[in-house]
Amino acid sequence: MTGELCRVLIVDDELLIRQGIKHYMQWEKEGFTIVGEASNGREALSLIDDVHPHIVMTDIVMPVMDGEELTKMIRTAHPDIQVIVLSSFGEFDYVRSTFQQGVTDYILKPKLEGELLLKALQNAADKIPSFQLVKKGQSEEASAASYLKKWMDGFGDDMPEEKVKRLFPHAAFFVMSVRMNQKEEKRRYVKEDIEKQLKQSLPDADCYPLSFQGEYASFFINMDVTQQQPLLQLAQKIARASTELSVSISEPFFEARNVKDVFDQEKEYLKQYTFYFPDQFFFYREMLPVIQSDAPPFDMAVCAEKIKRGQWDEAFAEIMLHVDHLSQNYLYDIQEFKRFLSNVVFNVTLLAEAATEKGAKFSKDKYAYFAAIDRADRADEAVGQLTGFLEEVQKTRQPVDQTDPGIKKIMDYIDQHYSDPLTLTDVANHFHFNPSYLSTYFGHHNSEGFSGYLTKIRIEKAVELLQQRHISISAISGEVGYADHSYFCKVFKKIKGMSPSSYRKQFFL
Repeated sequence: MTGELCRVLIVDDELLIRQGIKHYMQWEKEGFTIVGEASNGREALSLIDDVHPHIVMTDIVMPVMDGEELTKMIRTAHPDIQVIVLSSFGEFDYVRSTFQQGVTDYILKPKLEGELLLKALQNAADKIPSFQLVKKGQSEEASAASYLKKWMDGFGDDMPEEKVKRLFPHAAFFVMSVRMNQKEEKRRYVKEDIEKQLKQSLPDADCYPLSFQGEYASFFINMDVTQQQPLLQLAQKIARASTELSVSISEPFFEARNVKDVFDQEKEYLKQYTFYFPDQFFFYREMLPVIQSDAPPFDMAVCAEKIKRGQWDEAFAEIMLHVDHLSQNYLYDIQEFKRFLSNVVFNVTLLAEAATEKGAKFSKDKYAYFAAIDRADRADEAVGQLTGFLEEVQKTRQPVDQTDPGIKKIMDYIDQHYSDPLTLTDVANHFHFNPSYLSTYFGHHNSEGFSGYLTKIRIEKAVELLQQRHISISAISGEVGYADHSYFCKVFKKIKGMSPSSYRKQFFL
């Protein structure tokens, strides 16, 4: 294990102490790199399996799990890790106890300074089996990884441009973000496999792991921009390999120092993508649909007035049309999207309570809808909760006259276009409705529902045509909107109890 930087994990419940330790020396110049921070022993243990430190520097007195217990756990599970204890003057008994557990060294906090810290680290590094500290300039890869870490931590702006170009020789940079829906214990293996694939499949690029937190892993790729296509193909291959993975690739950027901004943006984009496109697993901005103009602001007061006047269907259609606009903008803030849906539930609940005898039940039910919308991992799941709520509200209303002008227009349209390959979505688009709401609206006014009504109209027209001898049954099926002759015969028999040919024979007996 030679030619690499010595990885150090800092454990202290005081943020100022952790920040101070970072600035005591030029870590990578001396052959060390800080791979993580923790505020107590329990956090440190969870990080150790992810960052694999060579040395753990830990405070003694901390909440949740103190340094003494942490040292004991490290000695048991990770005997090769060296432990340096940070202590105050009054903690000698604790320090003595940790030495019994096998700590490498200890430093008094009041005397902590760069030279003393470096000496303790070097002594600890010397005790690591088969390990040799990297010397300055000995490992470009280790130095590059170290500067990436600095940039991710918000430092490193003073790095000379010529060194940046030497460490990152290619013109373009990309960030690959991966969301792993596997169980926690499998994620590290998935992350390592992706890193291996990147290095094997992109031999002319320089690839570095960037971040690994919870279900998200990110990678930094430095390559010639003309080699972008192999990267996209590899990312698609990784995404297709498992439905438990979602992968996004950033657009190319040309300043390595901007990696933190791109990382933050890409991680947020991936959350947006997976919410609005839950059945898609690879994302690259240029391959996504063009976002249409922002939906106009929704005026809930105007909508409420329509409901008060009894124009429930029109009001609900406007709500769902606005929801449809919002759900097509995959960069629309997820929490804002959910807030709008919950706001609709809240306001419609108040109006339903005032307008219908059964409306009072929604005052209690609304909290269940709020919770379900808030928990939703997908846009369609959240919209489904709103649609279900509006359907429940519709059921509390008094029966509406079938001659409602809105439903009459839809029925007239079906009567005129039944011979076309008509679908619910086609009709919804024509009348500017959300398809799911049109289904609810139509079903409220017609017990057969959309599909049942369309089928009834088509079969009635087929009966009329069967009474004309000169038209073949195959031609009739096409005339009434069925491209598949055998399917038409099955539907006809189901409705009329006999096949079209039997019906025609019976008619001409």
